[in-house]
Amino acid sequence: MSAQPTAVSATQQRAAAPAGISAGIERLEATELAAEIEFLTARARSLGSGRANRMLADLDLKVRSYSVLSLACSGENPSQRELADFLSLDPSQIVSLVDQLEKRGAVTREADPRDRRSKVITATAAGRRLYQEASAVVRESEARSLRALDEAERETLRGLLRRVAFDNGD
Repeated sequence: MSAQPTAVSATQQRAAAPAGISAGIERLEATELAAEIEFLTARARSLGSGRANRMLADLDLKVRSYSVLSLACSGENPSQRELADFLSLDPSQIVSLVDQLEKRGAVTREADPRDRRSKVITATAAGRRLYQEASAVVRESEARSLRALDEAERETLRGLLRRVAFDNGD
């Protein structure tokens, strides 16, 4: 009679591991990489964007399309070039995102009064309604991503990230 394999919990795996060796990714948290800010911000972004994309799926949006829609709803009338620069995306990616939102009736392209060769992206009434729903979803995703931080820590993090994200001293 052969023994049936049994499920082993992460705690059991760690207890069974030789001294000094832990199982799972927890053991990698002590590496130099896990202390590097570039890695930490990339990992936090990946986890947060992944969660937000899953939560926005019911609205047929992703973080990138939500970002374009949010800026279209801002009242700033961003041009496609400004969207690309602000979101750090290739202009061709912006064209594709705007095309998708335009097909849904969420945004329109209009001549830019500052430069007739350029187009500004504006939200339609349907786009503003979609944005209201999506922004609630994104706020919930953010709350889940930052659940380990209290409100003061969240505001400190937001302020620090804004300073880093918008420092033009390159």
